[in-house]
Amino acid sequence: MNYPKTVQLIDVGPRDGLQNEKQTVPADIKIRLIEMLEAAGIRKLEATSFVSPKWVPQMGDNAEVMGGLKRRSDVCYSVLTPNMKGFEAALPFRPDEVVIFGAASEAFSQKNINCSIAESIERFAPVAAAAKQHGIKVRGVISCTVGCPYEGDIAPEKVAYVTKLMRDIGAEHIGIADTIGVGTPLKIQRALEAALQYVDLDHLSGHFHDTYGQALANTLAALQLGVWQFDTSVAGLGGCPYAKGATGNVATEDVVYMLHGMGIDTGIDLDKLIDAGQMISDFLGRPSPSRVARAVLNKRQAA
Repeated sequence: MNYPKTVQLIDVGPRDGLQNEKQTVPADIKIRLIEMLEAAGIRKLEATSFVSPKWVPQMGDNAEVMGGLKRRSDVCYSVLTPNMKGFEAALPFRPDEVVIFGAASEAFSQKNINCSIAESIERFAPVAAAAKQHGIKVRGVISCTVGCPYEGDIAPEKVAYVTKLMRDIGAEHIGIADTIGVGTPLKIQRALEAALQYVDLDHLSGHFHDTYGQALANTLAALQLGVWQFDTSVAGLGGCPYAKGATGNVATEDVVYMLHGMGIDTGIDLDKLIDAGQMISDFLGRPSPSRVARAVLNKRQAA
């Protein structure tokens, strides 16, 4: 199998991972987490989102987080900006990339952002245009690309359709997300192949939730197609709101262990990454769901 020699992991823990936490995570803890991820070798991450604190209170400190970071020139700092209001609030902090989120499911789009897929693209178009005007990259992430909590299975044709819409408004990079973690390897490959009709491998990434324990298998399936960029979340931060008690984002630690075991370079120091995951897990008062982190921490304790 002709696997990529190097893989870039985009750690979404500070944003996607923390946004649904019930307890408030202060800005200084978020900044510390980001700094520890950088020290571990993460070179692209989702720092925060510029959304209404009424809807996502956990991200209400976005200005404090972005303003408090000691920005590194070798790190890409992404922020979620779902509309022009969010983009205008983010602009003074000069993010390297803005992220816009659409869905491959009409029902999910209506339930999640109260509009159709076509209307959501209209809403994102001025954000993408303004970002380009200011020299900021645009990443379009498509949620529910293989399954939806309301519609069930999603046809690959829908993924192709939304990928084209995102590209047409100026998204340079497309993320294919299995938002509820129901995907299995062949379904993931079909969704990625659908997207590849409109975007090349260098501008495509996978975002696989581990709700049903399939995220590593799905990552492997994507690697087999040549995909070399993936969203992951330190300490598996982030739940799945559509499957009560289920895990959400795949743990960065688990993906790094698998990739290193395959001889694929990530530029990440696994021990330092585990330290970052342990710090935030301790703050949240619960063990990390990362199996690799637990195994290494047990080994450290025994030694």
